[in-house]
Parts: sequence; structure tokens; C-alpha cells
Amino acid sequence: MGAEETLFQRFGKEQPKGTVLFREGDLGKEMFVLQSGKVAIAKKVRDVEKILAVLGPGEFFGEMAIISNKPRNASAIVEEDAKLLVIDPRTFEGMIRGNSEIAVRMIKKLADRLSDADAQIENLLLGDPSSRVIHHILNVCQARGRPGEEGIEIDFPIKDLPRELAVGEPAIRYMLHRLERSGLIDVAGDRLTVRDTARLFDFLRYLEMKWKFGEL
Repeated sequence: MGAEETLFQRFGKEQPKGTVLFREGDLGKEMFVLQSGKVAIAKKVRDVEKILAVLGPGEFFGEMAIISNKPRNASAIVEEDAKLLVIDPRTFEGMIRGNSEIAVRMIKKLADRLSDADAQIENLLLGDPSSRVIHHILNVCQARGRPGEEGIEIDFPIKDLPRELAVGEPAIRYMLHRLERSGLIDVAGDRLTVRDTARLFDFLRYLEMKWKFGEL
């Protein structure tokens, strides 16, 4: 039996799509590690629930409530049937105390999440939906881009983005088609290749000026 199976036997749970793992404001008594499936992290903004992130296998979440002993600051909903490890505070503390590598990885992950949150706040302040799409592409390039022969390659799951960017899927696809036609990106399913990030950044600034000042 592998280590992953052993952990699942001890801490694992299976949850179907649609399960609410916790709600914003709940008291946090456990954290989660996602082994398979997807989980959406959502937060209410002016009575509208916004998706902050869609997490996949290998991601952990819910740790802040047991670290700070404060209510949950977001909700977690299963997007695809999921297998999860459910870790209680005592086990979590033992893992951190007994393995410095886990502690370092968690600190790095939390720092990445803070950076992603700042980028998302900046994105939602943009009034132009097209600018939000391009801004998000540039952020993903910087955070998780992979250098390739034709440019920077990124994963870009379009169906997960409308709630995250507050932009409809048709508008996202239209913007991607426009960028591809202009030679700035290549689209292959849920993956993009950004040919020139500097030109894409210039186009973003052009859209922002156009949104701010209108046609001159």
C-alpha cells in the first residue's frame, strides 16, 4: 500500500460534487488536503458570492482558521467529486513541529496566495471586462508561466474563470479570439501560449486608457 493510500485510510473522506465543506463565518476545526477532484473557494462581496480560486489535486485549504482560531474567511464547495484528507488541529500541529519541510512549503504557498489575492483585487478594480481577461493572463504568466519555444505557456481553464473575473464566458472567448487573431497568443483548449508579454502589456494599457478617456 502506498503512502497516499495509507494517509487516505487514516484521514480520508470522499465528497460528491456540490458538497459545502464549510461556509464563510463558520468556526474552523479542520483543514483539508485535496487528493483528487476540484474545490472552489468563494467569498461574499456585497451580497454576491465571488469565486476566489478553484483548487485541484495537491492543494490544501482551510488552514488559516485553525492557525488563527478565527471564523472561516471564505467558503469551500466541491466542484468535482473529491477525495480529501481532513486534518484536525492536533495532527496539523504535529506535522508542522515534526517536519520543517512541510512548514516551509506551507509558508511559500501562503505567500503565493497573498500575491494571488492582491492580483485578483487589482483585477476586479478594472472596469473594462477585456482588461480583466488580459490582466489575468499576464498575472498567470508571471506566477505560473512555463517558457516554451513560441513564448510563455500557461494553463487557462476558461470555464473556471467567469465567476473569478466577473466576465461571461462568451466575452472571455471573444477576447482570446481577438488576441489570437492579432498574433499575441495561441489558444489550444485550456492552454495558452503568450508570444510576447511586453506587447500584451502594452495592449492592456491601451484598453485602460480607452476605457478611461473614450475614443479621441
